[in-house]
Amino acid sequence: MMTQADLPDTIPIFPLPGALLLPRARLPLHIFEPRYLVMIEDAMKTKTRLIGMIQPYDAPGAAGKLHAIGCAGRLSAFSETEDGRYMITLSGISRFRLVKEVQGFTPYRRCEASWTGFDRDMGPCEKDAGLDRERFLKLLNRFFKSQGLSTDWESIRDAEDELLINSLSMLCPFEPEDKQALLEAPSLDTRRETLVTLIEFALRGGSADEVLQ
Repeated sequence: MMTQADLPDTIPIFPLPGALLLPRARLPLHIFEPRYLVMIEDAMKTKTRLIGMIQPYDAPGAAGKLHAIGCAGRLSAFSETEDGRYMITLSGISRFRLVKEVQGFTPYRRCEASWTGFDRDMGPCEKDAGLDRERFLKLLNRFFKSQGLSTDWESIRDAEDELLINSLSMLCPFEPEDKQALLEAPSLDTRRETLVTLIEFALRGGSADEVLQ
């Protein structure tokens, strides 16, 4: 088990729009860009094998700018294809705050990370006492139908609160800024409330003049 004391001051970062990693969740990635192939190889040589997933800003004039908060994942699965690409899985460890970027001789970006304020990320799985599962699943069913998505409903019904909410937050086709809001939610119930708001907004056709409850 990794503890907060094990977390390094500097980590490699992977800015990837729309890719959300959350603590205690898993994110599969397909790596093919040369600089990120190097990043994976370098991470494999470290004790923690951590890589920080972080959202770049998607706005005019914001090229290269990153959001302040990301989530670090441990490289927990790795395979190589015949043509030299990597298929990896990151297991979410803890969110972090980007303090500053670190200049160096790597082809990928690195940052100084602060782990302060994210203690619960390395604790036990969270529960959501306010989750009305049946109502939530009915809303989710409408959303999936509207998006042409399919899923294993039996697994969803049986999933623990955290697995259910975090998996949906990572997998649902929301905009990068919406994914960032889900990442920054301070607790599981707040993330579920944000998720419901995003789903309701999508079902209303994304009309800004709708009032969401």
